Amino acid sequence: MMPIEIMSPVGSYESLSAAIHAGAGSVYFGVGKMNMRSRSAANFTLDDLQQITDICRENNVKSYLTVNTIVYNNEIEEMHRLLEHARACGVSAIIASDMAVITHCRKLGLEIHISTQCNVTNIEAVRYYAQFADVVVLGREVPLAQAAEIIRQIADDDIRGPRGELVRVEMFVHGALCMAVSGKCYISLDSYNSPANRGACLQPCRRAYLVKDLETDLELAVDNKYIMSPKDLCTIGFIDKILKAGVSILKIEGRGRSADYVKVTTECYHEAVQAVADGTFSLDKVNAWTERLRTVFNRGFWDGYYLGRTMGEWTERYGSHATTVREHVGKVTNFFSKLNVAEIALTSGEVSVGDTLAFEGATTGIQEIVVEELRLDAGPVPTVRKGDLFSVATGVLVHRGDKVYKKMQVPDEF
Repeated sequence: MMPIEIMSPVGSYESLSAAIHAGAGSVYFGVGKMNMRSRSAANFTLDDLQQITDICRENNVKSYLTVNTIVYNNEIEEMHRLLEHARACGVSAIIASDMAVITHCRKLGLEIHISTQCNVTNIEAVRYYAQFADVVVLGREVPLAQAAEIIRQIADDDIRGPRGELVRVEMFVHGALCMAVSGKCYISLDSYNSPANRGACLQPCRRAYLVKDLETDLELAVDNKYIMSPKDLCTIGFIDKILKAGVSILKIEGRGRSADYVKVTTECYHEAVQAVADGTFSLDKVNAWTERLRTVFNRGFWDGYYLGRTMGEWTERYGSHATTVREHVGKVTNFFSKLNVAEIALTSGEVSVGDTLAFEGATTGIQEIVVEELRLDAGPVPTVRKGDLFSVATGVLVHRGDKVYKKMQVPDEF
């Protein structure tokens, strides 16, 4: 079996640190407007690119730059400058779909990964793109049995990429699904002049809609479901089957989501891959991982189409179904590394012994602790309140300036 690579989404330096700390083998991110999350993620700029690639190299993590929107004629020079800067910075590979991007990457000697936007669903498509690319992302509509057949044929037919190695197959394993085939949707463009295929989808499909009888004005909510908003993909329960099929890169969706989401999803899939490798993958572990995955942003989970399902599952309410929420309560004003003690200015709410605190920062990523003791100048106290400057033992490395959140369970009745 090929080495398995967990590929994590990065939309901020906090997410980048979270992915690295959680065991990602690679990260993917966008710079500027030529990527499919240009509006939904806090995109990096050209000035960030060198720092990102340096951080990745220092931590032995591959860096993949997404340049996967369609490119218009008047943008070709801009695209060339972006790719040339990416090569100069040492980006590991470019995720691409437009042939203008693909051919210029080839000219520059940049490694290419074929984006899901290309809808690769069969061996002939793989054979075609192999002349350009070392990695092919299969469409999320491809059943796992067919993916396994494609991977077998790659080996049997000795289909190799430009670098002389067998083409590797990448598949999405977790995160948002779109009702459109690989994101080719025009609702956002039609309704708001904000095109999905330019990374600017405003997701009107995620909202609630009524069906109206134009003759009687009768309005109906369709089965109380958000019928254009699929639940999120979650494959942790059959990740062993995905690995057995020969998939070598496991991609987590979510460049627009928080560092907390990146940390939890990366950790869970990293642990699951290790469990498959050492023979300890079990139903009990799957259940535990799934509960952890539910604590961060999600719209409910389903298996997608990988196991042969022909009908989707639709979310039952707008927004996240996460079982926990975070409240921003303060900022780290000092950190005493020899003691692992943080000094925190509480700017909102209150914190008590037994609460869970999360520290988030560009270097820290995301770190969580359960508060065992709170101290003011006068000594230990059970609770601190807005305006207090208090200290707490963290047991982990955090940094001055980190944001501090209190993490709480969502009531069952929500």
